[in-house]
Amino acid sequence: MFFDPLYFLFTVPALLLALWAQSKVRNTFAKYAKVPTLTGATGWNAAQVLIRSNSLDVKTEQIAGELTDHYDPRSKTVALSQSSIINSVASVAIVAHELGHAMQHREKDPLLTLRSAIVPIVNIGSGLGPWLFMAGTLLGLSHGLGSTLAWLGVAGFGLATIFALITLPVEFDASRRALAMIRENRLLTETEMHGAKQVLDAAALTYVAAAAQSLLTLLYFVLRLNGSRRRD
Repeated sequence: MFFDPLYFLFTVPALLLALWAQSKVRNTFAKYAKVPTLTGATGWNAAQVLIRSNSLDVKTEQIAGELTDHYDPRSKTVALSQSSIINSVASVAIVAHELGHAMQHREKDPLLTLRSAIVPIVNIGSGLGPWLFMAGTLLGLSHGLGSTLAWLGVAGFGLATIFALITLPVEFDASRRALAMIRENRLLTETEMHGAKQVLDAAALTYVAAAAQSLLTLLYFVLRLNGSRRRD
């Protein structure tokens, strides 16, 4: 499996896309992290404004790192990275995006709810899936146990793919909400809005790359499983 040319045919393009997406988001964030807002707003300031204006029942906390901002629906907490205290277009955009997730949570967005609900089983499935698949193929797919283990592995990895695909509309919608909130509260000028959109679009590419990587890997597993069964 590890030296299967077909594996590299499926995974290398997705890996290259992921590396490009990561580079894109780092470079775009670095660019707009150096562009101060004319209003003087930092990401932290923007969070307080947007929480009040949208009557969001959430709290904020400072965490270490850069681009580590996230929303935790369990504690209704928006975790803001060290970059959020900087007066920049990038920090306002990223923080507003996380509050977009808070709005989704308040409105019980069905896709966000589904994504949160399947996290535990996805974590188990994605971790065990490849190992079950390899164990099944080593046992031989003509063997009942081998075939069962392999398909269980595919199913486990399939859950991770479903999670990645569900994540796409959730993240796109959070960015749409973020830009709307920023504009409504006049946190950025129209010129600065272009930079905010660039930052969020670049971030979205990482989720697209993750979904592509997961989907192509799943397809590889299915094709190899079917090919092995025919040989057996």
